[in-house]
Amino acid sequence: MDPDYGAALLAVLLTRAPIGVHVLDRRLRVVHVSTGLRTEGGVDPTRMAGCAWQDLGLATDEVLHMMQRVLETGDEVIDHVYQVPQPPGSPTGRTLSVSLFRLEAPDGRILGVAATLVDITDREQARARLELLHRAGEQIGSTLDVDRTAQELVDVMVHGLADLAAVDILDSVLHGEAPAPGPVPERVTLRRIAFAATPQETVRPVYEVGSIRMMRYGTPHTRTLGDLQPRRVAMTADEDWLAADTAQAKKAREGGLHTLIVLPLRARGVVLGLVSLYRTRDSPPFDDSDVTLASDLADRAAISIDNARRYTREHALARLIQRSLVPTRLPEHAAVETAYSYLPVASSGVWYDVIALSGCRVALVAGDVSGQGMPAVTTMGRLRTVLGALATMDLPAEELLERLHELTGQLGREYPSVAESPTELTATCLFVVYDPTTRACVLASAGHPMPVVVMPDGRAEVLEAPRGPVLGRGVPRYTVTRVTLPAGSILALRSASLVKADPIDELRLYRETLSRPATRLWDACDALLSALIPPNPVDDAMLLLARTRVLGPDQVAAWTLPDTPESAAEARRLVRELLAEWDLGDLGFSTELIASELVTNAVRYSSSPVELRIIRNSTLICEVSDPSAATPQLRHAETDDEGGRGLYLVAQLSQRWGTRPLPRGKTIWAEQPLE
Repeated sequence: MDPDYGAALLAVLLTRAPIGVHVLDRRLRVVHVSTGLRTEGGVDPTRMAGCAWQDLGLATDEVLHMMQRVLETGDEVIDHVYQVPQPPGSPTGRTLSVSLFRLEAPDGRILGVAATLVDITDREQARARLELLHRAGEQIGSTLDVDRTAQELVDVMVHGLADLAAVDILDSVLHGEAPAPGPVPERVTLRRIAFAATPQETVRPVYEVGSIRMMRYGTPHTRTLGDLQPRRVAMTADEDWLAADTAQAKKAREGGLHTLIVLPLRARGVVLGLVSLYRTRDSPPFDDSDVTLASDLADRAAISIDNARRYTREHALARLIQRSLVPTRLPEHAAVETAYSYLPVASSGVWYDVIALSGCRVALVAGDVSGQGMPAVTTMGRLRTVLGALATMDLPAEELLERLHELTGQLGREYPSVAESPTELTATCLFVVYDPTTRACVLASAGHPMPVVVMPDGRAEVLEAPRGPVLGRGVPRYTVTRVTLPAGSILALRSASLVKADPIDELRLYRETLSRPATRLWDACDALLSALIPPNPVDDAMLLLARTRVLGPDQVAAWTLPDTPESAAEARRLVRELLAEWDLGDLGFSTELIASELVTNAVRYSSSPVELRIIRNSTLICEVSDPSAATPQLRHAETDDEGGRGLYLVAQLSQRWGTRPLPRGKTIWAEQPLE
């Protein structure tokens, strides 16, 4: 390089460049300092000659070792970043970047060390603030829980911003409510829900987490609630608001609290609470940039807290509605003795039902709608209502699930419009029908766990049967399974949350709990739920138990009649004799007429023998079955019609009547009250 250029460059570096260039001798004493930076650490460069860096507050022990190693080995150090204590008159410490080079004479003599020094305090502070904002974005709002979100906020605040941090929330917010938009009145009740301190901090808060207090007039906190503006306040003894609060003043003196920032927590125009930040002892006072950063963090957290508040409110309403959409009392039934345990943990779509069917049969139902909150709960209510209507129509189990599958698909197209986030709607359903006259159990599943059955001899097993697709997804193809159960068998229908990973251990629990003859079904149900539910359940839990019964010969009578016109008269005779034996002669005329009309109708449209059955329970049931698939229709005959009045008479004489399909043919039934 031309010597003139070299001289000019050296002059710029030593007099005008905004970096510190230090020349140190072999004793690491300053020989020359550039004058581009007017001061370094508050020391005039013209007075640095002959001083060591440690005397100037520019070096740590680590940097001194580096300088000595450079002097001895010649190995360079490039851009080493370190911090030095705050010099007198400076509010904060400094972050410096140093590069070190050994100086050698042309003849090889070691002259000393050259150092370039750059003050990167502002850059490092900006980077630290960005890292804090990034950490806040990752850590705050991980759940829809008000308390946990507030704790996440204060945990972030005490890593790089404050020594102590606390969050106080309006008590109504914790119940899902919120005050009217705008500032909050001075007299308001706050609950402390979060507190955090730096690891080295030993100061404990005046108000512990969970405590409730009425905000006193004239404090920075009430003023912030009043105008919704952040405040930076010095905590000195002469502050009136602090002097009036003796407990707070004592804590400030003992803990060395000297600066306070109070921030409003507000989202969507609604005030949720306050954030209080403190610095203690040797920490520098808060400045305006700290207020700006803290406000940004508080605003981000307020959105998450408000989301949690709205979630809390929605799920409180959902849980209330959920309770009203499932049966709180199971009906008494001749076919089964029932008991249930229901634990709504997450306001999901878990439901159960016990439905009385014709012929003293009973339907046991368990189901679960995907998702949580109001959409899942209301969808569950709609599916349960439709299933109950389809069940009372005596549809076959496979056809009932097919229709429910179609309805779920239709509801699924509406589901994203009401859910907080678009979710594909699916549901599971287990449908079980038990007949106490034949001990036949028919079941079909749409993706729901199959029931456990405990036999009277103590054997426990899961009823093996094909599970069809969940409702709302896939091709609706369901298979019906038929088993015969002894009297006293216990069926257990449960939600998926109660299915244990170890089936052997699960069956052992059912066997040990339900095989004790003296155990009440309700007590056994509660004990099983406690044993089966996971330690930290995340979904609703439901267990429905049903102990089967059988109707004896004194309650059921059946005959096979030929397909001849004389069978109607024979039916009247058989019914008359049976009711006399059962001491129900007062129902003789109406029952004879019902049986006669139903048999006549069956004989007219069938070419095979018909079955007549009388069942006595809480009602008197007359059933006639034939192999014809033709469905009878109720007609209102005109005065000059010769026929068409049979079913009309049956409808008038009975409490209710209907038709249910059979694998081959149908059954027409009519019920009369016994009282």
